[in-house]
Amino acid sequence: MPTGLGSIQTLPPDVVHLIAAGEVIDSLAAVLRELVENALDAGATRISVSVWPQLWRVRVADNGSGMDLQNLQQAATAHSTSKIHNVYDLWNITSLGFRGEALHSLAQLSQLEIKSRVAEGEGWCATYNSQGEAVQVQPTAIAPGTIVTVCDLFERWQPRRQGLPSVPQQVRAIQQMIQHIALCHPHVLWQVEQDDRPWFKITPGQSAQQILPQILRGVKSGDLEALTLSVSDAESISLVLGLPDRCHRQRPDWVKVAVNGRFVRSPELEQTLIAGFARTLPRDRYPVCLLHLQISPEQINWNRHPAKAEIYLKNIKQWQERVSEAIGQGLQLNPETTPDAAQHRVTQLLKASEATGAYHLNSNPEENSQSGSRVQPLHLRAVAQVSQMYIIAEHSNGLWLVEQHIAHERILYEQLCDRWQLVPIEPPIVLNQLTPAQLEQLNRLGLDVQPFGSELWAVRTVPELLAQRDDCADALIELSLGGDLQQAQVATACRSAIRNGTPLTLPQMQDILDRWQRTRNPRTCPHGRPIYLSLKESSLARFFRRHWVIGKSHGI
Repeated sequence: MPTGLGSIQTLPPDVVHLIAAGEVIDSLAAVLRELVENALDAGATRISVSVWPQLWRVRVADNGSGMDLQNLQQAATAHSTSKIHNVYDLWNITSLGFRGEALHSLAQLSQLEIKSRVAEGEGWCATYNSQGEAVQVQPTAIAPGTIVTVCDLFERWQPRRQGLPSVPQQVRAIQQMIQHIALCHPHVLWQVEQDDRPWFKITPGQSAQQILPQILRGVKSGDLEALTLSVSDAESISLVLGLPDRCHRQRPDWVKVAVNGRFVRSPELEQTLIAGFARTLPRDRYPVCLLHLQISPEQINWNRHPAKAEIYLKNIKQWQERVSEAIGQGLQLNPETTPDAAQHRVTQLLKASEATGAYHLNSNPEENSQSGSRVQPLHLRAVAQVSQMYIIAEHSNGLWLVEQHIAHERILYEQLCDRWQLVPIEPPIVLNQLTPAQLEQLNRLGLDVQPFGSELWAVRTVPELLAQRDDCADALIELSLGGDLQQAQVATACRSAIRNGTPLTLPQMQDILDRWQRTRNPRTCPHGRPIYLSLKESSLARFFRRHWVIGKSHGI
């Protein structure tokens, strides 16, 4: 399984001393992680994993480059690897494995057997003693590649075996580990057995967008957006985003970061991913988001953690900025990648409040340009209004149904985020019986509030959008009840947006469509509700069976 990058050699002492101590062989999942990483380093495109948890036995077979006899005999000795040879290589790591301790550790902790064959050579089978020495080597019939079998893990280390998690927990850890690696290496076919029975299979794809639906129940490929942005000749950002109007989670368990083919823990980047979905998801929900960075090796130090689960990444602030920009691009409406979400999203439409209220369509040029010309519109053409709630828009690929209140709410919210402007009003609005907490909240938002008599306060500045509203006093009471500036902006946008039940002319509908498309996060309102429902022409054709031949459909 070690790669054909070169001969397996023992590392010199100065390199060994710079490496984080030891491979962490603390479970069946850790064993398999080391073996499948070796298989991937060897160029494998098909990996078969077999586990017998109760017997403490695992086997990994791959179709990688394999090892010749000389490398096979050297493979399990201490600090032996074909992937690095000197100190310079340690700072330019391009492989998943490099420390040369995994197979040696397994030889110490188990009965280790390796079968391997290079493409133009003979197959060999070697068994190793606890020092990693090949004590028995013999020819064997095997296809090109490598098969590693680990038996009786921790047999001589019973206290360690007894301290491990339960078998079901270890089985779950094995499944998660393979899934994570499959997401980083989508070109690989995975076949996994448990106790000689098929367990699960992951078929290859072009990107993690095709792998994730095989792993995460209820997620379809159309619920995801995948994009890859080149940073330099050797560096790139790959993202798979769960579209916020289609999939999200109760926990941040699918906010994942990978670097150069391996999932890592990076609190800074994980928080960047979560922040990138701010005000696009329902309350207390988290995104589905996979980030894979391809970074020049000299920018990474893998020796922060023995299991290579944490890294030192140079210029972390710059990477955070680039990732935020990439998320913003991925959440835009794209005419080429906007999925057909017709039938399974109908039930996700949530009605906004249908209370009537005054609404004056604002064609303020500043509002229209609040998001700039970030993307080109999708050429949606307003054709009708349904129930004075939904705008029917014609698109070159079908029809869209846009909920007018929350689309306008998204427009106004982003306008407020870009320009939270307080304006003086005359006469002031007088509020009564405000608590100290309410007064503090209004002052925190920047409003000018002054005593106006016994239990009375005069509010002399208000958010611009509320200044001309008849219900401005009610809105100020709402703002005084708590929350940060962002929550105040959401509340102001919601109250100021067009109400459902308001009739609109075609020009007014078109104005909303045009401005909504140019927002930064057009898929959901600030509360996380989906704004539009798309129905592709191809779906209409299937429903009306336009592929039928007319004569045959009449029984002729």
